[in-house]
Amino acid sequence: MSLPLSVSLSVSSALTEFLLLGFSEVQEQQILHFVVFLSIYLATLTGNFLIILTVASDPQLHSPKYFFLINLSPSDMCYISTTVPKSMPPQRKPSSDYSPS
Repeated sequence: MSLPLSVSLSVSSALTEFLLLGFSEVQEQQILHFVVFLSIYLATLTGNFLIILTVASDPQLHSPKYFFLINLSPSDMCYISTTVPKSMPPQRKPSSDYSPS
């Protein structure tokens, strides 16, 4: 079945907020979630910082492979610094409504 050419279909939607339902209302579990996210965040930042420090300080690691690795580490640090802290606010505020912007 084909639609006539004069019919125009337009669908648009704008996401302004969403509701996180995966986090528990139990205070102890919220603290556990926060600690898990924080430890993953800190381990990733530390690992990427150590990669940058190691490659920059050792002249034997100044090859193209490590050049790309030293450039990927800061971008990974930026990505993890935007996603993980945004997943932690539901534990710190009473409302579970969360705005992605």
